[in-house]
Amino acid sequence: MADRRTFNVVILGLGFLFIFTAFTTCGNVEVSKTLLLSFYTSKPAFFIFLGIIYGVFSFANLLAPTVVAVIGPKCTMFLSGLLYSGYIAVFIIPSTWSLYLTSVLIGIGAALLWTAQGHFLVENSEASTINRNTGVFWALLQCSMLFGNLYIYFDWNGKTEISDSSRKNIFVSLLVTSVLGTLSFLVLRKSHHAEELLSEEEGQSLLSPRTMYKQRANSAVEDAKFEFRTMLQLLKTKTILLLSPCMAYSGLELSFYSGVYGTCIGATAQFGESAKGLIGISGIVVGIGEIVGGGLFGLLCKNNRFRRTSVVFLGMLVHFVAFYLIFLNIPDDAPVVFYTSSQSKPYLAPSVSIALLCSFLLGLGDSCFNTQLYSILGCVYAEQSAPAFAIFKFIQSVFAAVAFFYSGYILLKWQLLLMVILGFTGTLCFFVVEQVQNLSVDLPEY
Repeated sequence: MADRRTFNVVILGLGFLFIFTAFTTCGNVEVSKTLLLSFYTSKPAFFIFLGIIYGVFSFANLLAPTVVAVIGPKCTMFLSGLLYSGYIAVFIIPSTWSLYLTSVLIGIGAALLWTAQGHFLVENSEASTINRNTGVFWALLQCSMLFGNLYIYFDWNGKTEISDSSRKNIFVSLLVTSVLGTLSFLVLRKSHHAEELLSEEEGQSLLSPRTMYKQRANSAVEDAKFEFRTMLQLLKTKTILLLSPCMAYSGLELSFYSGVYGTCIGATAQFGESAKGLIGISGIVVGIGEIVGGGLFGLLCKNNRFRRTSVVFLGMLVHFVAFYLIFLNIPDDAPVVFYTSSQSKPYLAPSVSIALLCSFLLGLGDSCFNTQLYSILGCVYAEQSAPAFAIFKFIQSVFAAVAFFYSGYILLKWQLLLMVILGFTGTLCFFVVEQVQNLSVDLPEY
């Protein structure tokens, strides 16, 4: 039993590792602008693709639990992986319309993928193993930030343009990587509980195959309706309402470390010719911070409320230190310039060491918030995991989409201030939820 669940968690993490190695590298391509320069006519254009993805992702989360209930998490993740692979394939011979179309499709795929992932992770965890399994999954997932960014740095450092043949070779390799990750989902085994339900259903249907399929169809429809109603009910609960600011903050800082900060580093004139190469190095260091956080707080911390609140508080402090250093080290106009380097001067002489330290702190803080949000949702909503994680991803992706759209227009200091305000509010609300759960005997009521 335990071996099967551990096997599933590891394979789940490896599948996400392959898929997001390809997807993260594509994101770096869009940020660096070296491959797709001809498609960008204004500064915010390369943020718009990401904004579309997260915008569609937001609203697709409302229907994702229904799909997971009907076809199951394993099939849902496989189909979602195909959509991710299709998005990457478009970059082999890119065109404006295909990039916009696949941005919409991958937004749908992302909603299905992450909702199914949350459901599958909880299905293969217990209260005593949810932190460990979350840590294993998170560490494997964030390794994707290392491989793609390493390639970006060593192959692109010092280059301003990439030939068509090189571009095709890059994206064919990424497509193969994504397909391997998608195929790995087929190796996932059914949980013991799912096998019991399947055996019971098959045993009852031996005398009437036609009745079996009719019952399955009716059951799928009822499951879909139930999951959608459950999600609407959870949206009104105190726990979800209180966790919403923390979820929203995770969306803002996701857009910042995954897209905005790398662009800011690349636009800092004081970094000279190495600025573009530093985008890849920054992503690597962010990934190291994520892996350290996932391993430390997911694997080593016991599953208790004191640990959970202390990790979130540490995440807030780490991020606030990073934001302050970024405010001092990076030019204020770095997010809003295009084709040229920043014109304004920061308070300190820009330092590569400080910039990369901030990258590490951004990754470490992000892992603090995400691992603990997964942990608390998995514990409180163990029986309602699919709709609970769909709500989490809905709120997170709405704010990530909004951040991607405004990030090309707003100066750096205002973006940092907004994250400080929402981060502080989200941390306080997380503390309140923990206190409420500590005083409550019946956790799901909240």
